[in-house]
Amino acid sequence: MADNDLLGSLAGRTFAAVLFDMDGTLIDSTPAVERSWLRWAAEFNVEMTSFGTWHGIPAAQIVPKFLPEEQWEAGARRIEQIETEDTEGIVVLPGAAEALAALRPSGRSAIATSCVSALAKARIAATGLVPPQVLVTADMVPVGKPDPAPYLLAAQQLGVDPADCLVVEDAPAGLTSGRQAGAACLALTTTHTADQLEAEAIVPDLSAVQFVVTEAGVQVQAR
Repeated sequence: MADNDLLGSLAGRTFAAVLFDMDGTLIDSTPAVERSWLRWAAEFNVEMTSFGTWHGIPAAQIVPKFLPEEQWEAGARRIEQIETEDTEGIVVLPGAAEALAALRPSGRSAIATSCVSALAKARIAATGLVPPQVLVTADMVPVGKPDPAPYLLAAQQLGVDPADCLVVEDAPAGLTSGRQAGAACLALTTTHTADQLEAEAIVPDLSAVQFVVTEAGVQVQAR
């Protein structure tokens, strides 16, 4: 398939860096996430049949939707504990390891995740994924996705303009974060259908593309 057919306006563009989401983009943690939140809901007597609506949003921003203010801190602390302890079945998604490996020597990549640091490190360790040097977690920013803060911080730590970056995401909240940061977006249909995603290009997963580093920056091409 020609790059223009798959990648639209991203074809031929050169980016200063590629900023990846983690869950649903680089790794598949959906079963563990569902188990953890349903366990949390049962413990706090919260009605929740599925976590899907909240995918891509930090736990600390979800808990207040279900609990009174006096329980926010305890609720957030508990879901973080449950999730950090449950890494069973978490796997690397197709093309993710190759994408990170292609970009790693150049230092032109980062991860911006809605996980807190301990959870992100637990999931990375469980999969054996080798992350880039820059890892932005939810506890590093005042507010997480869909706010642009995570991607703005990732670009800042790489020393690049976010408007010159490509954000790779699977969730509407993350794509909103990337767009509001000024970045171009590549969406993956790993957790949502294409009609739920708004991006310059939409592909099934990272195995559909490859990242090529040049002296000028990074280009994304169709495989």
